[in-house]
Amino acid sequence: MSKVNLAVIYYSSTGTNHKMANAAAEAAKEAGADVRVLKVPELAPEEAIAANAGWKAHYEATRDVPTATAADLEWADAIIFSVPTRFGNVPSQMKQFLDTMGGLWAQGKTVNKVVSAMSSAQNPHGGQEATILSLYTSMYHWGAIIVAPGYTDAVLFGAGGNPYGTSVTAFEGGTIDDAAVAAIHHQAKRVVTVAGWLKKGQS
Repeated sequence: MSKVNLAVIYYSSTGTNHKMANAAAEAAKEAGADVRVLKVPELAPEEAIAANAGWKAHYEATRDVPTATAADLEWADAIIFSVPTRFGNVPSQMKQFLDTMGGLWAQGKTVNKVVSAMSSAQNPHGGQEATILSLYTSMYHWGAIIVAPGYTDAVLFGAGGNPYGTSVTAFEGGTIDDAAVAAIHHQAKRVVTVAGWLKKGQS
């Protein structure tokens, strides 16, 4: 059987979700997947970014990260999204990216993609769960297959116990602790495993 193709698609302003995306990619590669780590386009004006030192530093440091396209989604058997919360919802950058995938959706090319999501906020109850569930709503319209971590491994409890997807508290510089990394690794490997079952069944 061919390898699972996994796109890890993220938006990050100061680095937390970039690190979460890289942690997911690391585990997925260990599980045998071909992985692309991709960012969505930044919509904020340069002056807004420049006004926040952490945002500007991360923006400059990740200029070379490839930008996600419809072709990447078509290539992918599975997708892991990683986004910060914005008032309990997905950031506008990710929402615009999803909204521009209408052509792919209309062709039926989003159907049966295995999807999972992760999120962050500045405090433990800052809307992470609502953000993930909001993103999943779009995925139901895509005909995607949601693979949440659930309570399938004890590592989830160390990271706060979010069954919808790993969620973290964002700190300056994007630091994520070992418990969160362990939960992300489990979630990513679960996604690759289920996507592998599906790909094998389809073949």
